[in-house]
Amino acid sequence: MYRAVVILCLVVLAGCTVGPDFQRPAPPAVDRYTPEPLAAKTASTEQKGGEAQRFIEDMDIPGQWWELFHSKPLNELVDQALRANPDIASAQAALAGAWENVYSAQGAFFPSVDAVLSPTRQRISDPVASPLASGDNIYSLHTAQVSVAYTPDVFGGTRRQVESLEAQANMQRFQLEASYLTLTSNVVTAAIGEAALRGQIEATKKIIGFQSKSLGLMKHQFELGQITDADIAAQEALLAQTQATLPPLEKQLAQQRDLLCRLTGRFPSEPPAEKFDLSSLQLPEALPVSLPSKLVEQRPDVRSAEEQLHAASASIGVNIANRLPNIALSANLGSSATAVNQLFSAGSGFWALAANLTQPIFQGGALLHRQKAAEAAYDQAAAQYRGVVLTAFQNVADTLYAIQSDADAFKAATKAERAAARTVAIAERRLELGDVSSLELLIAQQQYQQAAINLVTALANRYADTAALFQALGGGWWNRADVTTSYR
Repeated sequence: MYRAVVILCLVVLAGCTVGPDFQRPAPPAVDRYTPEPLAAKTASTEQKGGEAQRFIEDMDIPGQWWELFHSKPLNELVDQALRANPDIASAQAALAGAWENVYSAQGAFFPSVDAVLSPTRQRISDPVASPLASGDNIYSLHTAQVSVAYTPDVFGGTRRQVESLEAQANMQRFQLEASYLTLTSNVVTAAIGEAALRGQIEATKKIIGFQSKSLGLMKHQFELGQITDADIAAQEALLAQTQATLPPLEKQLAQQRDLLCRLTGRFPSEPPAEKFDLSSLQLPEALPVSLPSKLVEQRPDVRSAEEQLHAASASIGVNIANRLPNIALSANLGSSATAVNQLFSAGSGFWALAANLTQPIFQGGALLHRQKAAEAAYDQAAAQYRGVVLTAFQNVADTLYAIQSDADAFKAATKAERAAARTVAIAERRLELGDVSSLELLIAQQQYQQAAINLVTALANRYADTAALFQALGGGWWNRADVTTSYR
C-alpha cells in the first residue's frame, strides 16, 4: 500500500500539461498605415476650426482624450455617461462573473471535503440475518463521516480549463474597455452632431433673414415698376423653400438630444443641461499616429480577439487530456452506532481508502472528434483575429485620409462661403440701384445657402473625424487612472 501511494505521488508530481502552449500572435510586419507617407500637417485657413493639424508618430494618447477639445460641457457629459450608462454596468458585471468562473474552476486544484450525518430507521426482513449483535430486525443507525475526494491533474486538463477561463475573463476585460471607448466616442460624436445641427439651423435662419430682406427690397422695386410680379413670386418661392428646410433640422436636433439622453443614462424627458455649438469646441492640433506594431496592443477589440484565440488554444489541451487516463483518489473516515450517544464510542469507527484509474477505450469517436472540433475552433479564432487586425488598420487609414481631406474641404468651403457672401452683397446692392435682374440675386442667394451649410458640415467633419482617429487608435485606455492590470 505504501509503495502504491509513493508511485502515485511521483506520477502526479511528474504530470505534464498536454496541448499547445499559447503564443501571442506577432504584430503585422508593416511600418505605416497608408501606401504613401503622411504629410507633416494638413491644410489650414484663417478661420476658427481651420488650424493645421500635425501628425506625430508614436505620440501617446491620454486616457481622457476628449479633453483635448477643451470643452468643459463635453467633459462633464462624458463623465455623466461613464457613471450612468447601462452598457458600462453590464460589461462590468460580465467581467466580474467571468472571474468568478475562474475562481470556481481553480477549486479543482484542491481536494473536496464533505461532512455527512446520516440517521436512519430501518427493518430487516426475517430471512435476512440482522447486522446487530442483538439480532433485532428493527433498529436505528446513525452514521457520521468525513469524505475526501481528489482528482490529481496528471495531464494538465484542469490547468488548461482554468487557463481557458482566465483567457475568457481577460476577453471580457477588453470588451469592457471597448465599451468605454465606444461610449466616450459616441458621446463626443453625438455632441459634435448636435453642434453641427445648431450651426446649420443658425445658418438657415440667417439665410431666411437675408432672403426676407431681399423680398422686402424687391417689393419696393416692384412698387417703383422696376421688376415684375414674377420676380416677387420667385423670391417668395425661394424663401419658402429655405424655410421648409428648417423643421427637418430642428427634428434632427431633437433626436440628437434624445441620443445624448440615452448615452448618459437619462430618459428623453430629462435632457442634460449641456448644449453644444461648434464655436465652443477647439480642434486638437497635435494628432497621435501610433506605430503599427503598437496598434495591436492598444485596440481593445484586437486584444479581446487575442484572448479568444488563447481560450481556444487552451481548450485543445482540455480535450486532449479527456482522452488520457484519469486518476481519482478518495478517503472516508467515520463512525456508526445505533444510538447517537454511542456514535463516537470505541469500536464504532470505520475508514476506507480508494483509488480509481479510468482510461477511455471506446466512446464512439466522441472524444477524438471533440478534440478536432476544438482544433477547428482555434483555426476559426485565428482567422477572426486576423480579420479584426485588418479592420483596425483599415479604421486608422480611413481616418487619416479623412482628416487630410476634411482640412482641404474646409479650406475650400471657407473660400466658397466668403465668395458667395460677397456675391449676394453685390447682387443686393446692384438690384437696389436697378443694375441687375432679380434672377441673378436668386442664383446668388441659392449659392450662398448651399455654401453656408457646406461650411458648417465641413467644420463638423473635422471635429468628428479627429474623434474617430482617437477611437481607431484605441482611445488611450491604458492611461486611465481607473484601469488595473489584472481586473481580479
